[in-house]
Amino acid sequence: MDTGDSTPEDLLARVSALLDADATDATELDGGNVGTVYRITFADRAPVAAKVDDSPLGNEAAMLQYLARETPVPVPAVLGVEPGLLLLEYVEGDGRFDERAERDLARQVAALHDRSADAFGFPFDTLSGPFTQSNPWTDSWIEFFREQRVLPFAEAARADGSLPEGPYERVLEFADRLDDLLVEPDAPALLHGDVHPGNVVVREGEVRAILDPAIFFGHAEFDLAYVDRIDAVGDPFFEEYQRHRAIDDGFVETRRDAYAAFHELENVRFFGDRLLERLESALDRVGV
Repeated sequence: MDTGDSTPEDLLARVSALLDADATDATELDGGNVGTVYRITFADRAPVAAKVDDSPLGNEAAMLQYLARETPVPVPAVLGVEPGLLLLEYVEGDGRFDERAERDLARQVAALHDRSADAFGFPFDTLSGPFTQSNPWTDSWIEFFREQRVLPFAEAARADGSLPEGPYERVLEFADRLDDLLVEPDAPALLHGDVHPGNVVVREGEVRAILDPAIFFGHAEFDLAYVDRIDAVGDPFFEEYQRHRAIDDGFVETRRDAYAAFHELENVRFFGDRLLERLESALDRVGV
């Protein structure tokens, strides 16, 4: 089901049937690049959030349930899921991402990174935005990052026309050089995969819910490089993070830009070739 194929009345009827409750109103919410999210109110129960999209929402539900079960980070409870529709606990926020929230987000990310596994990957394939990301258990982080992230995303972007031949060849060279650019971490860390202020609900300086995970076990620096690219997050986040987990030497000087190059590749695949200049700039910074 996609938002163009249904009416608000259709959505209310589906939600009412799934929860066995009388849904009375649907208000579209801001945020997110995948699907449409609504606040659904009821005659006789608390509101819920409804996400409507053609992507595998059952996979998103499974990721949230994993985080709720295996980690201390706050996530909305999954209330129901069926093709095209995911119902979640509605968590109220105030939209003020101030320094207090920045520091609390750092604590939550550090707590997530404290969860480890015996290898890199995940028990099941997960989502990054609308796209499935494969997670076969792999002993080497650099091999996993090359074979399950960089190369598949480059091939997909090339196939859909967003990555022309020249930049594609540069990404292949980048993949070949990862052994020189990156290091193996001491242990796998559980990553959010898409951590930024738009994917958290904050209220009174506290993170009340973390949304839209793209989880897998990898190098913590993958998440840190993503955060570092965001103007709304700065020194308070990294100062607080380092109160709980160390950031190894060389991250800022070398590895941050290597991970940033991949995040720009993701954006080219998501949003198209209008973001090619940012990808090329990131590749320039790592000398490719």
